[in-house]
Amino acid sequence: MPLEPLLPLFHRLNREHFEGSLAPEGRPLVDLRWSDGRLTRTAGLYRRGHRPDGRGLCEIVLSRPLLEPLPLEATLCTLCHEMIHAWIDRVLEAREVHGPHFRARMAAINASQSVFRVELRHRFPLPVEAARWLARCPRCGHEAPYQRRRRGLACRRCCERFHGGRWDASCLLVFEARDAA
Repeated sequence: MPLEPLLPLFHRLNREHFEGSLAPEGRPLVDLRWSDGRLTRTAGLYRRGHRPDGRGLCEIVLSRPLLEPLPLEATLCTLCHEMIHAWIDRVLEAREVHGPHFRARMAAINASQSVFRVELRHRFPLPVEAARWLARCPRCGHEAPYQRRRRGLACRRCCERFHGGRWDASCLLVFEARDAA
């Protein structure tokens, strides 16, 4: 199923659920885009900050790999979820994640329509990837799978048990590449 262009969906949801406040005079307060394929663990995100060159950044990014195979309702609820974050930040100028403003707007949107349902946590299927690395604690032998090799990680259990909860090099995890089976 081809991906929908985001701007028309944004303007529709903005009119229906945000009284047009996210696009005063028709110009969105946030940039919108589909991910380049690297956003694979979450369906979407809202972020605000600065680009490396110092210019401002305020955008909603939706996951191409997660949402492309799903029905349009998945895109609508994800976009609307991220628009609530943008509305709280840009319109209300409040600092919260899933606090009272978010929950109130989510409840109002869900009560006003039945096409999709905005939720705190998306429940879309994630692609299953076999872990590339196995980390092992040299002290207790506990093993855990990791997608990436990480430097400086120590076994929490051993650090707590033998070092009063402080990081110690004797508990550094040893990473071994897993066989591609």
